[in-house]
Amino acid sequence: MAKVEYSAVGRRKEAIARVRLVAGDGKIIVNKRDLDGYFGLETHKMTVRQPLELTKAGGEMDILVSVHGGGLSGQAGAIRHGISRALIKADPELRDSLKKAGFLTRDPRMKERKKYGLKAARRAPQFSKR
Repeated sequence: MAKVEYSAVGRRKEAIARVRLVAGDGKIIVNKRDLDGYFGLETHKMTVRQPLELTKAGGEMDILVSVHGGGLSGQAGAIRHGISRALIKADPELRDSLKKAGFLTRDPRMKERKKYGLKAARRAPQFSKR
């Protein structure tokens, strides 16, 4: 019997999440820790669970995630993106609802680079007439 497994990659800001959906009882494991142990804030946990609540697909699959780069908020968004992409591989009919919710769109916003002559990306040195 072949082991059914769906995998996808999600990205946001500098974070990259590799997501695998395997048959199980609905556990979410992030970097070999459970979801509650990895994310402290409830908003990050809610962000990760959004595609599962929308599609009602959380109970029959375990979600194994390897995520690196960025901060916790970017990582949560990357995991959401990866879970959504993996769910589409598992069931293509979920695409419309996930697309309408905006979970399949890769958020293009990135940190702007620092420019020469400035203190940061847009922050200029203080100006005085005298």
